[in-house]
Amino acid sequence: MTPVRAVGPGGSEGVRSRHIADILREEILAGELTPGTWLRQDELAARLGASRIPVREALRILESEGLTESFPNRGSRVPVLSLEDVHIHYRMRERLEPLTLTESLPRLTADHLAALERIQTEIESQSDVKRFLLLDRDFHMTTYAACPSDHLLAMTERLWNSTQHYRRAFMELAEPGRAAVVNAEHRLILDAVRRRDAEDGERYLTGHIRRTRVELTAHPELFAGG
Repeated sequence: MTPVRAVGPGGSEGVRSRHIADILREEILAGELTPGTWLRQDELAARLGASRIPVREALRILESEGLTESFPNRGSRVPVLSLEDVHIHYRMRERLEPLTLTESLPRLTADHLAALERIQTEIESQSDVKRFLLLDRDFHMTTYAACPSDHLLAMTERLWNSTQHYRRAFMELAEPGRAAVVNAEHRLILDAVRRRDAEDGERYLTGHIRRTRVELTAHPELFAGG
């Protein structure tokens, strides 16, 4: 788990809440806080050197991002998904993300394209699962970065957040040759982005997400009730 980092006394409660949310978001996405982990406000406040008020607000921020869920009189935890939940989330991604890409595509800059090339080059030389997942997320989020709809972008990111743990668990089981398939699909998407070809971009991205869904949901042991 990430080492204890005290939240400084300066700044508003809103700044403290966002800082705490940043810390917890990083821990959840990195797999340090796994599905089913209860996030006790008192424990978090003590570990992070904060009061309960900014911790409570940080948990609300994370819930809006799909990274926590709350229960009356019980508190918050990292969400636990069933196989059917993840299947539905991925089917939603297959429809939503091509739209996000299409909206982003004409507004992507030369800097975005250069960043995508750097990210993909590093992905292709990467063997660490944790680092791969962070880079994979960066690659796709960079292709969406110029989407003018904050609402569409937030929905896209929320779906990514909710399935991150299960993608990690699957990658740890995946055969070594799978990396070559991912890289080939990323290169096709990147080529479509460079050409500003929305039709090809949608087709390649939909297939990329669908293949992951099919492979991931073939492992029911990864899910609640599996």
